[in-house]
Amino acid sequence: MLPELDIEQPALLLDYLRRRGDITATALPHIETLAGGVSSRTVRVTLPDGTAWVLKQSLAKLRVAVDWFSDPARIHLEAKALRWLNRLLPAGAVPAFIFEDEAAHVLAMQAVPAPHATWKTLLLTGGPPDQDQAAQFGHLLGTLHRAAAAHRETLLAEFGAGFFESLRIEPYYQYTAAQVPAAAPFLEALIADTRAHRLTLVHGDYSPKNMLVYAGRLVLLDYEVAHVGDPAFDVGFSMTHLLSKAHHRAHLRPQFAAAARRHHAAYQAALGEVPWAAAVEARAVRHTLGCLLARVDGRSPLEYLTAPEKARQRAAVLALLPQPPATMPALIEAFTAQLAAAGG
Repeated sequence: MLPELDIEQPALLLDYLRRRGDITATALPHIETLAGGVSSRTVRVTLPDGTAWVLKQSLAKLRVAVDWFSDPARIHLEAKALRWLNRLLPAGAVPAFIFEDEAAHVLAMQAVPAPHATWKTLLLTGGPPDQDQAAQFGHLLGTLHRAAAAHRETLLAEFGAGFFESLRIEPYYQYTAAQVPAAAPFLEALIADTRAHRLTLVHGDYSPKNMLVYAGRLVLLDYEVAHVGDPAFDVGFSMTHLLSKAHHRAHLRPQFAAAARRHHAAYQAALGEVPWAAAVEARAVRHTLGCLLARVDGRSPLEYLTAPEKARQRAAVLALLPQPPATMPALIEAFTAQLAAAGG
């Protein structure tokens, strides 16, 4: 019996690719395990001719401190999403699809050429956030939501709710509600409202860690949480990362707040006049608050926030929950003001 495939084991992966016929029996590709993901094994394979692929293999138990499980068959929904995104988004916005293996739960895609950098790394370790990249971040998301809305019925049949419940609703909102009882009524209402809106294809993990910067442009990765749902979740989830970094990098807070505003303005411009566009913003504000709290007290807290920063972010969110701001610019101002008032 062949050993179970673990693509992070080079010998097993090499044998696997040879048996599939993807490489010759004598080819010796360079195999590099990629860091950063909690839900999948991820490996870059560079062939002797310079062709490079990224292979992903989903895990049943995610790599976080608390128990978090999800069906590894979600990789095949991710493969489907990758094929759809290549149709819906401009050329180069996502990698090309190479192959998927349903038995081994493996997806292969074209690697983004070097040199590139993860946008999260640039935001955490570089200078002020690039405002054009912040606008790209919003434009790409608005383009996705608008383009996918035209295919809603087909996408609903192919994706449904996907793995959104196990990868976002439970670990982000339900778990956080149990940890922070004062926020439970708000989060329970947010869950119900989220389930009631099945409007377009939602990425579900739209964050700087899933953006590579190549030749000044953002390339979108990681689609395993793709589903037909509420686009406001993507907006709130993505805004959470910019605001949390505004919190963490206090000396650059005005620039991060400006980037958050650019992101939202570009999103709205790209979304255009789909029938439900006007109603997204208020729900996106609530998702931002929910995710800001979940990234402190949920199953997947932001690793760069210190203990005092987590306490300050929790307090800022709880102060805003009783009367959430009506618009995203108002939320950006209110959240940063709460941080400043707390001495952060």
